[in-house]
Amino acid sequence: MSFMKGDLLTKTKKLVKGLAKVEPLWLKAMEQAPPVTFPRAEGTIKPMSLPEDVYIKKFYKKYPDSKYQDPIKISGFNPPPARLFGWRVLELTEQGVSEEEAMAVADMEYRSEKKARKEAYSRLKQIAKLQGKKPPPNPYPSAIKEIQAKEKKFVHDRFHNPETVKLAEKMREERAADWQNRRGAGDW
Repeated sequence: MSFMKGDLLTKTKKLVKGLAKVEPLWLKAMEQAPPVTFPRAEGTIKPMSLPEDVYIKKFYKKYPDSKYQDPIKISGFNPPPARLFGWRVLELTEQGVSEEEAMAVADMEYRSEKKARKEAYSRLKQIAKLQGKKPPPNPYPSAIKEIQAKEKKFVHDRFHNPETVKLAEKMREERAADWQNRRGAGDW
């Protein structure tokens, strides 16, 4: 019945009228008191946009490396820099500052914060070096380096795990044999 349009009542009426089905006992009761029909959505879901999204896109154009930071950290308390940038621009424009000046101020604040983080980590490394300890991991790694750190194990396995190497060698042999068969059969 999925090919017919309508709800259960109209579909059943069509089947009974076409003598494809015996009239069910509930049909007359349902005709007298039809079920409630709810309005349907228009089929397209409008994308949700926030006021700061315009500035976030401009931020990503200026700093494309920031795209790799998760823009929606549901489990985190610290919002990504792009969202902070957008909020700061909105805050400044609400105070009466022009959009260009607000973006310049927010950009300056972002760069100074980024520079302060780098200096803090370099100072932390110097202190560890003076104490003769191993420097701690960077508390503010770039998003690309975080992704690479997660993938490092798999990249290492690809070249050094004996099972993976055997599998790759087997695939190479199959590909070469397939290529030879095609070449010999003339299936170019």
